[in-house]
Amino acid sequence: MSRQIFVNLPIKNIERSKAFFGALGFSFNPRFTNEQGACVVISDTIYVMLLVEPFFQTFTKKPIADAARTTEVLVCLSCASRAEVDDLVRKAVAAGGSTPNAPQDHGFMYGHGFQDLDGHIWELVYMDPNAVAPQA
Repeated sequence: MSRQIFVNLPIKNIERSKAFFGALGFSFNPRFTNEQGACVVISDTIYVMLLVEPFFQTFTKKPIADAARTTEVLVCLSCASRAEVDDLVRKAVAAGGSTPNAPQDHGFMYGHGFQDLDGHIWELVYMDPNAVAPQA
């Protein structure tokens, strides 16, 4: 069985967050989406649960970090090409996000990222498969 990952992020406004991630081209699993949270489908094995802060708080006794002021996690997604990295960043900025850092070009690896509406940082990376040595 392959593993799945569910990244849970606190958000302030469900409709605003759904519009943002929808503008990036992601879909939502309606079975796990309601007024308390939305399940963003990143791939067949990667999902992001956007949970409104009061609901998110029911899962932890710790205070929720304000992602606009502190960093609680860096989410990094692989992309199929440099163009996909740039396209997702462009869509994020057009949907109201921002770019906290400049693109990084290391030749074999290219990365950029965006900050979503709640301040969570999403890193995007493309690695040239020809530059990676095959595993023995």
